[in-house]
Formats: sequence, C-alpha cells, structure tokens
Amino acid sequence: MNEPQIAYLTLYLIYIAIILLFHNTLFMYPFRLLTTFLHELSHAIACWITCGDVRSIRVFENEGGVTSYVGGCRLLIIPAGYVGAAIWGSIFVMFSGGQKTATGAAGALVAMLLISLCYAPNRTMVALNLCYAIVTSIFIYLEWWVFSPILNFVVLFYGAFVGIHAIFDTYQDTIRRTVLRSDAYACYEECPCCMPRCVGIQWAICNIVLQLGAIWIAMMQLSDECEDMGWWGCLSGVWDGDNWEFERVTNTFEDWLKW
Repeated sequence: MNEPQIAYLTLYLIYIAIILLFHNTLFMYPFRLLTTFLHELSHAIACWITCGDVRSIRVFENEGGVTSYVGGCRLLIIPAGYVGAAIWGSIFVMFSGGQKTATGAAGALVAMLLISLCYAPNRTMVALNLCYAIVTSIFIYLEWWVFSPILNFVVLFYGAFVGIHAIFDTYQDTIRRTVLRSDAYACYEECPCCMPRCVGIQWAICNIVLQLGAIWIAMMQLSDECEDMGWWGCLSGVWDGDNWEFERVTNTFEDWLKW
C-alpha cells in the first residue's frame, strides 16, 4: 500500500474505533437519528422509483421512524430501509476522497434533507434535517473558500457511522429478535417462504458487503495505478475521466498526511 492508502485506512479504522466505543452514548445520538432519517428516506426513494406516492416521512426521538406511502412495489420498498441506509453509508465512504466527489455526496445529502421536509415531517425531523443541512452546508463552504481538506473528514465519518449503524440496526432489529412490526416481518408477510430472521441475515450480509466494497473502491482510487485516471476511469480501466474527474484523490490524502 502507498502512503495515501495507509492514511485513508488508518483514519477509517480510527473512526470505526470511536464509533464502536461511543455508539450508544449521547454524543452519537444525532448520528443515530441521521441514520434513521436515511433509513426512512430510502423507503421513500424506493416508493418513488416504483411509482408510488409518499405521504409522510417522520423520525422520532426514540430513534424510530415511519414512512407512509400509497402504491409502489412493497417487495422493493420494504428492504430499502436497512439496505438503503447501508448504500448511503457506502456512497459517503467511496466519495470522501476527492474534493468534488465529497462535495457531491454532501450536496446530495443536503438536498435530500430539505426535499424530505415537504412530506409532512414531525417536529423532531424538522429540527434534525435543518441542523444537518446547515452544518453540512457550512462544511462545504469551509472546504471551498476557507480551508481544505475538511469536508473529506466529515463525509468519511458520515459514511463510517451510517454504514456501521445500519449493520448494527439490522442485527438488533431483525436477527437478534423478531418484532411483528419490523421491516423483516413485513417482508416475510409479502414472501412467506423466507422467515424474518433469514431476511435479516440476508440484509446484514448485503450491508457488510456494501461497506467493504466502498472501502475497496476508495482504496483502489488511491492506488498508484489510478494516478492519472478519473473516478470512473479507474473503475473501468478504459475511460480517462475527463468528464467530472475524481480529481486524483491521492492528492487530497497526501494533504491529509501533511496536515
């Protein structure tokens, strides 16, 4: 491994250690609520994709949430919660390396935070979304006009926490115990051939693979072989990445080392 890869992996592991040590503390409570929001948002996105109508998206103080919708394909909407949160986590991890890609990931989060406020949110979700939208926007501003790199650290932490919490949530809610109103049980009711715990195990495996895959892609982008390639060019090996280049993520992590 080269120095940027070592720096990236070291920072990621430090984040994981912090998350595991303080996961259930008050300090991590806002991040747990963020993961709940992304869980519910993923239900909504799956509903929109399958031509359904989302009526409300809500997040509660007890870290629960609910998305009310009409229509759509339930077999896709139900698993979208736990798996969708893991997908968001993997996107943040993958895109945390470059300035433009980290900005794109952070900008997408801010957009979703604000758009979801149009769907009958409760008071907790309004406060949560506005706070995260403002804070994330401030980091975007700091990244481009004050100090860089800083947004990379934030986006990578978002990705590490959301990805790990999605795995932890899947285990707690669908494997360790069977809750009649859980997503896994709802999936079982739609497809009785697969028991709720079996559904949960499949989601957990998928979530773990997503997080590991995101780390692998990010590490590959930092490799010497990808030095002169764009983000997609490094993945495909054929596109030179002139359009919306990944911006040579190694340069960013070399800055991290110097900083």
